[in-house]
Amino acid sequence: MGCPVTSAVRFLREKNIKFTPHFYHYEEHGGTRAGAAALKLPENVLVKTLVMETDQHQSLIVLMQGDCEVSTRQLARILGVKSVSPCDERTAHGHTGYVFGGTSPFGTRAQLPVYVEKSIFDLPTVFINGGKRGLLVEIDPHALRDALSLTEVEVAIPQA
Repeated sequence: MGCPVTSAVRFLREKNIKFTPHFYHYEEHGGTRAGAAALKLPENVLVKTLVMETDQHQSLIVLMQGDCEVSTRQLARILGVKSVSPCDERTAHGHTGYVFGGTSPFGTRAQLPVYVEKSIFDLPTVFINGGKRGLLVEIDPHALRDALSLTEVEVAIPQA
């Protein structure tokens, strides 16, 4: 099966970033746990693309390991704002052009600031959404620095 040409795939090809597409059966509300199980991978190598906004309605993207959550309090402290919370689906779609479950940090409609959990760079490879439900692209985590203007943060909370 060929790789669908999503905005994310187009973006990666334009930036000459090597990636390998991986397909799986998308499960509504299954998150990274379902994707990891389908591809027989540890959940920590899947990277979630989370669209969030500050209390001042400034939107941003956070890239987080699949087995962790974002400490919104710590992120707000780093950003110097009162609070940070997830965007609703409509707002996230407006900024990225992607539907929930298919959000990629690559090829977004609007150029949002990207914050990446620092521990992601300790992994040998990561699997991140390719812009379509059921499509993950495997890339070298260091390629994120080539692909995106990003800020490294330490805001992970391991999931229980």
